Amino acid sequence: MLAALACVTRIPSFVPPLWNPDEGYLAVQARLLADGGELYETVVDRKPPLVPWLYAASFAVFGDDSLTPVRVLATGAQLVTAVLLASLARRRWGNRAGRTAGVLYLLTSIGLNPEDAQAALFEVFILPFTACAMWCADRRRWGAAGAAVGCAFLAKQTGGAVLVPALWLLYRSGAPRSDLLRLGVGAAVPVLGAAVLTDPAGFLFWTVTGSGAYVSFAGSELHVLARGLVNAAILGVVCAGLIPPVVRLLRTAPRTGSVDLWLWLGSSAPAVALGFHFFGHYYLQLVPPVVLLGTAALRTLPGETQTRALLVSACTCVLFLAWGLLAPRPDLAHAHRLAAEVARRTAPADRVLVWGMHPETYWLADRTPATRYLTAGLLTNYSGGRDGPRVGERYGVAGAWEVFREELATRPPALIVDDSRAKPYAPERMPSLRRILADGYEEAGRLDGAVLYARTGEGALRMDRRTGEGVGQD
Repeated sequence: MLAALACVTRIPSFVPPLWNPDEGYLAVQARLLADGGELYETVVDRKPPLVPWLYAASFAVFGDDSLTPVRVLATGAQLVTAVLLASLARRRWGNRAGRTAGVLYLLTSIGLNPEDAQAALFEVFILPFTACAMWCADRRRWGAAGAAVGCAFLAKQTGGAVLVPALWLLYRSGAPRSDLLRLGVGAAVPVLGAAVLTDPAGFLFWTVTGSGAYVSFAGSELHVLARGLVNAAILGVVCAGLIPPVVRLLRTAPRTGSVDLWLWLGSSAPAVALGFHFFGHYYLQLVPPVVLLGTAALRTLPGETQTRALLVSACTCVLFLAWGLLAPRPDLAHAHRLAAEVARRTAPADRVLVWGMHPETYWLADRTPATRYLTAGLLTNYSGGRDGPRVGERYGVAGAWEVFREELATRPPALIVDDSRAKPYAPERMPSLRRILADGYEEAGRLDGAVLYARTGEGALRMDRRTGEGVGQD
């Protein structure tokens, strides 16, 4: 039953070719890794390596033209999470509670904007590891619990927050210090292994020490706070059937043995707030502990209350399914049109620079990026709509502009696409990019507000190597 429900709730995931720029970023990273790129050297991001490796493995087996295989894996991740939560609930409160937890999780797991809940993103792959960490800790398998914590961190740094409730379970069990060592070693081994497999210094910089400006609260405070409240309200809608029982449970947490679940929820909340961006997909980390707390609360209430909670959750799930199937995707349509224009104006071997926040353009156009920095965000600190005073060259990742200028000087892109569309990172506010455009490029066309620049000195006509026909640079 859980497998069928997982497939139904993830149907919208398979409708568009991609859901958001994060999926596009991962797809481009995977292609670069397949072409010999090195993570944290020639392929960079602020995230740990597990999900980029997962995309790369999927592309190696099934090809890189579709994200469908990755979405199948995401569906599997949600199913595994539901099964582990059901097992946890069954062990503590019986078979009926186990069934309730599994069903409630899958019903509530899509309760966000579809581009957050249905995309195959980092948070989706955090969830089975966090649930596994709690499952192992509940059974006093401390080494395995630590390994799951480490893998959760490798999916995304905030996944390591599950260490807090795991430590509580270890303390409550009265385990000897050797078990604490097992937990710590278990968590450290996968993280250190990933660092060695990539580049230890680069791994440390990109996943821990190099994101100071990104996590700053300065810039667009009202904008990001409004986003946080809206996304919290959206999640509250899908959890409407669980919130009243959970609030009631809060008064009896010590007696009902749910302290570890409250710690799980409490440690996940700062993980959502970390960086002060409040993207909707960050909130997915809250769903497993909320579901288990809701299950714990419902088992003490009359049967009609349990039925009502399940019915409310099912109805809200249907609403979010409809949203996922029917919601328009204007940004995706723009990326498709822009990618088609980029493909028309360049040859497959050409390198391209898309100056913007939509790296999926590279993937859709099947063109290689001219730089390791796939978005303007890494170079300007423009992230998630942050458009205050902390956007500009001086706020980019340390040393990034030196590398960027060297990459473009060594292998100049055949085409530069300014897709900033009047955003604060527009070229006129970036002296280095403005000089690059002035020294070797001329405007060649516009599309949906994006400006295309072709290299000068090579003529206004480029032969399309695929068809042998001339392609005008108009």
